Formats: sequence, structure tokens, C-alpha cells
Amino acid sequence: MNSLPYASLLEYSLAGVTAICLIEKFIPIMPSYVMLVLLGMTLVDTNNDLSLIVFFSVTGSVLGGMLWYSFGRLIGAERCERFVARFGRYILLRLDLYRRLAGAYQRNHFWVTAIGQIVPTARIYLALPAGVLRLPAGPFVIATTLGTFAWNAPLISLGYLLRNSGWSPLAAGGIAVAMLIAIEAIALLTVLRRRPET
Repeated sequence: MNSLPYASLLEYSLAGVTAICLIEKFIPIMPSYVMLVLLGMTLVDTNNDLSLIVFFSVTGSVLGGMLWYSFGRLIGAERCERFVARFGRYILLRLDLYRRLAGAYQRNHFWVTAIGQIVPTARIYLALPAGVLRLPAGPFVIATTLGTFAWNAPLISLGYLLRNSGWSPLAAGGIAVAMLIAIEAIALLTVLRRRPET
């Protein structure tokens, strides 16, 4: 975890974990699946540590999502599109991706939010169009929390389990992401099958 500002933030223990996961929503210095596995490998020594790291990582990620949500709600649709068109390339958010994320909310808001938290790029920016569309904040926070837990907990746990195995965080994270994507595909198919016929 030598990438700044991560290394210095880890000196603040659990508050540092929260800050790292919040910052990752805005400055993805490394892929989250690598970062979370690395947190599990380096910070977790006991089951109690595991629970705390998962809790504070989820807290940071949800806070980051709520900042994006608040920003989108504050500036509105037109200014948000202009912002993404002008600055999105600096944070890996292309305008066409932003529009696809917004379009995803034509379906079930709750499950799009929850499932979106286990899609590597969508999980970072999905909150922005949610704010622009003024989705109800309560269900949005609940869905974001559930989806974030489903993303963070397995990756941190995998790091904990592999901490003395010699596996690299990149390899372990890659395997975990493949498994999560398979779960996501199954969940998405289930949601789509339950949609009422038009």
C-alpha cells in the first residue's frame, strides 16, 4: 500500500481505512479489488479485525457515494453533463458511460444501485446520476450499503485468508472479481425475469 495518499492514511488505523475507501470513489489510484485485497492482507490479523475493516471500508465507500449523489443533486442534469464532458476524462468517467449509468435507472432503482456496487467502474460513479435524478436518499443509501458490503467483504476476507499464501493482491483480486461478476450476472438475470411484461 505504498501509493500515496494511501500509505500515510493507514497510519490513522480504522479512520484511515474509511478515508482510503472514500478517496477511492474520487481518485481511483489502484483498482478497488486490488486495494481491498491488500487491506485484508496487511491489516487483518483476527476475525474481529476483519469485521472492523469491512465495516469501516463500507462506511468510507458509502460516504464517497453520498458525496457524488449530493454533487449530482446540487448541480442538476445540464450542468452535470457539462461537468462530465469537460472533466470526466481526468477521473475515468466518459460522457457516454455517464449517460449509460443514468439510463440504467430506467429500471428498478434499488436493485440497479445495489448490483451496480459490484461492477468495477459503475460502483464509483453510479451515485452521480442517482443524485441528478433525485432518487430518494433513504433507499439509495440502503442499496449502496448492501451492494458495497457485497463487494468489500469478500475481497477483504480473501486478502485475510491469503495473507501468508504468497499470492499477489492483483491475482487474488482478479479471481474474486470474476466470481463477483458471475454472481452479478445471475442476480441481474433474476431481476430482469421478475420485471412485469409490457
